[in-house]
Amino acid sequence: MLVRDAMSTVVLTIGPTHTLRQAARLMSARHVGAAVVLDEDSCGLGILTERDILNSLAHGQNPDTETAGTHTTTDVVFAGPTWTLEEAAAAMSHGGFRHLIVLEHNGPVGVVSVRDIIRCWAPARRAEASLAS
Repeated sequence: MLVRDAMSTVVLTIGPTHTLRQAARLMSARHVGAAVVLDEDSCGLGILTERDILNSLAHGQNPDTETAGTHTTTDVVFAGPTWTLEEAAAAMSHGGFRHLIVLEHNGPVGVVSVRDIIRCWAPARRAEASLAS
């Protein structure tokens, strides 16, 4: 299976000046665990995840004044839609993260998460097990 088969095509794109509260509301409304942060003035594409927001709150920071740009990961590993799920899982495991931005033609076309991969693998593994028995 390929990343294109598992990825979410709902790509939430926000700017670096969005507050963490605004980002959290948008992520919640779209039922996504990460937002692509587009900062045309500096780093280009980055990612803000639920964990980034949680860590900020755990440190007592104010979600109404903290901005996405301050908490964005800019050292991002990008996936291609033709990567295998094994390649995506290996990249996530090696890097210690749970989301990959999927790029095609230099633009984000999706996000694949560990949950997406598990959702694809679980039925395939059950089918393999039933064939083996």
